[in-house]
Amino acid sequence: MKGFLEDANYSIGLLDEGATLADVIDNCIYEHTHTGKRAFYVGDLGKLVKKNIQWQNVMAPIKPFYTVRCNSTPGVLEILGTLGIGFACSSKSEMALVQGLGISPENIIYTNPCKQASQIKYAAKAGINIMTCDSDIELKKIARNHPNAKLLLHIATEDITADEEMNMKFGTTLKNCRHLMECAKEFGVQIVGEEFGFKMNMLDIGGGFTGSELQLEEVCNVVKVGTCFDLGSQIILVTRNDDEPVFTYYINDGVYGSFASKLSEKLNTNPEVHKKYKEDEPLFASSLWGPSCDELDQIVENCLLPELSVGDWLIFDNMGSGTLGEQSTFNDYQRPLIYYMMSFSDWDEMQDAGIASDTLMKNFFFVPSCIQLSPEDRFSTAA
Repeated sequence: MKGFLEDANYSIGLLDEGATLADVIDNCIYEHTHTGKRAFYVGDLGKLVKKNIQWQNVMAPIKPFYTVRCNSTPGVLEILGTLGIGFACSSKSEMALVQGLGISPENIIYTNPCKQASQIKYAAKAGINIMTCDSDIELKKIARNHPNAKLLLHIATEDITADEEMNMKFGTTLKNCRHLMECAKEFGVQIVGEEFGFKMNMLDIGGGFTGSELQLEEVCNVVKVGTCFDLGSQIILVTRNDDEPVFTYYINDGVYGSFASKLSEKLNTNPEVHKKYKEDEPLFASSLWGPSCDELDQIVENCLLPELSVGDWLIFDNMGSGTLGEQSTFNDYQRPLIYYMMSFSDWDEMQDAGIASDTLMKNFFFVPSCIQLSPEDRFSTAA
C-alpha cells in the first residue's frame, strides 16, 4: 500500500466508549432537519476490520477480492486496501480508482464480462493481467489486445434461486470450458488451469458464502459492505387514501439514487421509524416512493408503519452494497452525505494487527460521548 487518494475529502470519527452509532444518527438527523440537508449514510468501518480478522482466522489461505462497484466510496476502499484485500474491477474508471490507492496490479482483477477493447488495452498498459472470460468472442478480443493476460474462466452456476436469476446472463458452462481452453491454446493466451499444458496457480471460488459448514455466519459476505452502512432519509410528502387508512410516503432518496439495486433485485432492508412512538400505536398499510415522481421509483410496495408526517425520518440498514457506486443525475438527484465512523476498540484491533498506517490515522478525529458535531465541518463528505 503506497498511499491514499490525494483528493479524498473525508474523515473518520473515532467513537469514544460512551458514544454509539445511534448517537451519530441522532446528531445527523438533528443537523439535517435544521439545515435542510439531503439524505445521509452512517458507515461503521470497524465492521470491515472485524470481518477481515475473522476471515484471516478461519480462511487465511483464500484471498478475498472486493467488488468495487458495490461501494466505491474512498473510506471503504482505503480501509480495504490497508487490510490487504484485492479488488475486482469492472471498468477503466474502477481500475484507475483502485490504482490511485497504490494497489499493485497483481491485486486487481478485471471482471467485466463484456470488455471494451480500449479498456483491455488500458489494463495491459497498467500491468493488470488477471481478468475473467466466459466466451470465445471475449477470448479472441483479449488475445488481440492483451496477449500477456492470465484468464479466469467465469463458469455459470446452476443451483440459483429466483432472486439470483439475473446473474445467469453471463458465465460459460462446464461443457464449454474445454472448447475455451482449446481456443486459448490456439491464441497463445494463458488460462489459469492445468489442462492443455496450462499451469494452474489460481482458483476463483466465487462469492456469497453461506458459511454454514465452516461456521462463518459473520464472514459469509466478508468483503461486502452491506451491513456496515445505514441510510437516513426524510419524508417530503404524505398522501392518504380517502376510502381506507392507506398511506403513501415520498422520501428524499429513491431508485435513481441509493435504492438503484431495487430495479434488478429484492430490497434487503426494512424501514425503521426514527422518532419514538408508543408500542400500542396503530400501524397502517404504507408504501414508500422516491422523489422523482417516476412510476418506477417505488422503494417499498407494502409495509406497516405508524402515521408519519412530512419531516419525519426513516432509517434503512444493510445499505452499503450496491448503493454507493455511480449514481444517476436524474431529476437533479443529490447524493447523500456520508459519515464514516469507527470505535476505538476496532482501531486498536487494526493497530494490533499491524495494519494501521500513519497516513490513514490522519483521516481520523475523536468523537466524544456527548456528541455536538457539525457534519458540514467535521466528518462529512459528499461522495
